[in-house]
Amino acid sequence: MDVVTAVPQLMLPVVSASILGKAQEKRVIEIRVHDLRDHAHDRHKLIDDTPYGGGSGMVLKPEPIFECIEGLLAERQYDDVIFLCPEGDVFDQREANALSMKKNLIILCGHYKGVDERVRLKLVTREYSLGPFVMTGGEIAALAMIDAIVRLIPGAVNDAESLLMDSFQDGMIGPPEYTRPENFRGMRVPEVLMSGNHHNVKKWRDAERMRRTEEYRARQLNKKL
Repeated sequence: MDVVTAVPQLMLPVVSASILGKAQEKRVIEIRVHDLRDHAHDRHKLIDDTPYGGGSGMVLKPEPIFECIEGLLAERQYDDVIFLCPEGDVFDQREANALSMKKNLIILCGHYKGVDERVRLKLVTREYSLGPFVMTGGEIAALAMIDAIVRLIPGAVNDAESLLMDSFQDGMIGPPEYTRPENFRGMRVPEVLMSGNHHNVKKWRDAERMRRTEEYRARQLNKKL
């Protein structure tokens, strides 16, 4: 993954920590963060300017983005150039699964009021959003996407079997989980989980997954109404 951003200092600590950092140490994935200012050649390293037609805010200039992405495209073949923007397709588990099967991806983070439209017209092949809300830039959204994608790549997570029970992996919400102590402030772990009967445990978890999924879907339907 190559991430193109105006704020690399926001990205670097996260992509080098936890699962993302360990996946890179194991050479499961390589994540490279590219600073747009490295591709601005004026004295002040400007990467944004005021919008034509007037109005408030700033827009990322096309020149640094084209130089950076075209340079990457000259190095290797990429499956997609992804742009994070409000009107993009909502990123979900299905998309995470699909993107985890790709070989090389470029992720472009918008900032300020976005990017010059010519970037989207000429370079971008896929657009994603985390949902109908506005963020300062695409960096945090990109980190969420990267985390969701990388953990699905074989070798990134030690317990690969646990991924099969993740919420939304098969369209269902995951079951409740418990660990020690057995009794915490009067709240006890369900006895079935300590019974040692794997058939009953599976039956209980399946029922809880169904209950939680139905409750989740009901809440989503009520929000739409």
